[in-house]
Amino acid sequence: MPVISPSSYRAPMMFSNPHVQTIFPSLLRRVAGVVYSRSRIDTPDGDFLDLDTSTVGSEKAVIVLHGLEGDSTRSYVLGMVKALNKNGWDAVAMNFRGCSGECNKTLRFYHSGDTGDLATVISHVSAQGKYSEIALVGFSLGGNVVLKYLGERGAGVPAIIRRAAAISVPCDLTSGSVKLAEPSNRLYMKRFLRMLRKKIRMKMAAMPGLISDDGYETVKSFKEFDDRYTAPAHGFQNAEDYWEKASSKPFFAAVSVPTLLINAADDPFLSKQCFPTDEAQASPLLFLEVPDHGGHVGFVTFNRSGEYWTESRVVSFLNGHG
Repeated sequence: MPVISPSSYRAPMMFSNPHVQTIFPSLLRRVAGVVYSRSRIDTPDGDFLDLDTSTVGSEKAVIVLHGLEGDSTRSYVLGMVKALNKNGWDAVAMNFRGCSGECNKTLRFYHSGDTGDLATVISHVSAQGKYSEIALVGFSLGGNVVLKYLGERGAGVPAIIRRAAAISVPCDLTSGSVKLAEPSNRLYMKRFLRMLRKKIRMKMAAMPGLISDDGYETVKSFKEFDDRYTAPAHGFQNAEDYWEKASSKPFFAAVSVPTLLINAADDPFLSKQCFPTDEAQASPLLFLEVPDHGGHVGFVTFNRSGEYWTESRVVSFLNGHG
């Protein structure tokens, strides 16, 4: 324990294919009714973070972290925010550096193991004095950040942080990067690299001579991208050094608040090392749930409310229902 089996998620008819689960919400899901208020906060290194907050006047809040090249307007973030609001939580959607529609000020951007900015956001939200309780929810890359933050700090996590959840998390980045480089994931890789190139070009315009996309056509994998950009910009020796140090899995034993990890067994982005059964069984606080289907940040659900299973499941967990 705590491995939650069997999972309560059942894929709708025609949605047992992981690629359908992954692509359908991204292209076709629309979430209405979320109203954000944007605020900008400073970071200790002279940069900024944009936060989008949706409030219901609650005394408890959830900080929501998006995935690689996402932002606060992605349907999976909006769906979670809407479900949280409906169930009495304020929600603060954090945009990683450069993901809010404006280039950030420094050469560095964001990465899978960067927990410093999350710590800054937690301090900011706590300092408002409005909340007696804060929870964390992260998707994919954002989920890795949440899990690593909790494990790094262990028993030193601020007392106001009570619970957390992470969905579709590549918690072992080395094997996950190999998995994403497989031919079956070629379309996803091309899309990620195309989106990342736009960020590089934004930085080229803002910081002439400091960064370049010359020869970017030769970049075909995360290893090549991380060797060229992520590692040097953030103080790692190379891609392998970055993956090893940024992975959340080695920190799981130190997680000190109840935390739910949901990874679909058929997630096309996740290697077998990203299903930490042994770590969950050894921990009293890390709850692992592995639905048979769900793809990557999918878990499509059809109902009158429009709420996806992950949203209902996470809200229930954050409310203390296991």
